[in-house]
Amino acid sequence: MRVFTGSLCTETNTFSPVPTGLAAFRDRGYYPAGTHPPQALFYSGPLGAARQRGAELGWTVIEGMVAGAQPGGPTSRAAYELLRDELLADLQRALPVDMVVLALHGAMVADGYPDCEGDILRRVRSLVGPDVVVGAELDPHCHLSETMVEQADLLILFKEYPHTDVAERALELVDLCAAQVRGEIRPVAGVVDTGMIVPLHTTREPVRGFVDRLQQLEQTPGLLSISVAHGFPWGDVPDMGTKLLVYSDGDAALATAQARRLADELIAMRAQLQPALIDIDTALDQALQQPTGPVVLADGADNPGGGGAGDSTFILARLLERRIAPAALGPLWDPVAVRFAFEAGLGARLTLRVGGKTGPMSGVPIDAVWTVTALAGDLEVEALTGAPIALGDCVCVETQGISVVLTSLRNQALRTDLFSKLGVDLSAQQLVVVKSSQHFHAAFAPIASAVIYVDAPGSVIADYRTLPYVHVQRPRWPLDA
Repeated sequence: MRVFTGSLCTETNTFSPVPTGLAAFRDRGYYPAGTHPPQALFYSGPLGAARQRGAELGWTVIEGMVAGAQPGGPTSRAAYELLRDELLADLQRALPVDMVVLALHGAMVADGYPDCEGDILRRVRSLVGPDVVVGAELDPHCHLSETMVEQADLLILFKEYPHTDVAERALELVDLCAAQVRGEIRPVAGVVDTGMIVPLHTTREPVRGFVDRLQQLEQTPGLLSISVAHGFPWGDVPDMGTKLLVYSDGDAALATAQARRLADELIAMRAQLQPALIDIDTALDQALQQPTGPVVLADGADNPGGGGAGDSTFILARLLERRIAPAALGPLWDPVAVRFAFEAGLGARLTLRVGGKTGPMSGVPIDAVWTVTALAGDLEVEALTGAPIALGDCVCVETQGISVVLTSLRNQALRTDLFSKLGVDLSAQQLVVVKSSQHFHAAFAPIASAVIYVDAPGSVIADYRTLPYVHVQRPRWPLDA
């Protein structure tokens, strides 16, 4: 069997002030055909799965371009078309193939392309024809468009949030696509739009039980795969929303009926799906009432993993004003402050302007005398998949008992090594503030006495009703009654 695999991934926050160009892909990871590292990355799960099954089963695996950018604002037309065309050219050179398995995000928006994944899959189908099996792994924070479903034979979404099952879902995709190539199954899709946009945290009920039951239902004869597209609220495109995607083995009525039942279940539990979000001072008050630390506060509104700048100072300012310590905060994106701290050197005390640089949703810069407590050049930390991710040059600076991890590359808090590699002992902190919406949870919850989701200002704000949507199909709960 000849298998082609590649990737083009980013998540687009159409309200983000951070533009996405070629540099954003090079910063996170751009690998021309045949140059992908040995370990699969967060945005290249199908490539790792194809390698594994290829080695086991004697397949010929042709690896095309892999490119992923940190979530941000819309991708420039030039960057998107250049990378898309490179991936398609790699596929053209690989033909003929029996199977194409891609890693795509599902919420990529570029100038002139509101549905990048639909555009890519349509062009792939045009190249390979109707008989080649085409599949893709998607992030559940995707805009599941009709074009995507029509042009692919199989779309498999991560089930977990935090996304800890990238490798498992990639193997599921590759195995089902291979079964279709062998003529053992005939996947047929059923899609139902819930009419909602809701967060689905699999770390808590009722979503934990719902996802566990989806996996049990997948063992039902005739059902092949069940995915929930959470949707990405910060993407103002027509296809935004929470949807159910079910594949049956040749039975369209079964797939649609099962998707309808599951969609109705989600609609019935919608009031339970919104996490409790509280304002900054109330969150700090609740944290201080905990008898032991550390209490983890999630600043999801400034989450780089959702397109936030990662440099907002709203919570940091209140920590300083209320003199709450010891505390740690990170990662805060500020390449200028990092440069100055490296110039000053380890142990230096210097007046430094920290954060608040990108725009109104970043707050005001914090001017203080900071002590440089740690320096790390080209720091790499661990991603959810275990692969390394780059934070660039990083420093830890401290003032008034508050340690802040500053990075030169944008990323969210994923694992505790973000702090430990810069000498911050989280067990000694009263509060730990993380720039993340939910991916932090897998690593930080086990060391936390409590986890509090903070309703701070930002471009990934939790109250969707405040966002100036223009293109989203309405009505959609909770935007509308």
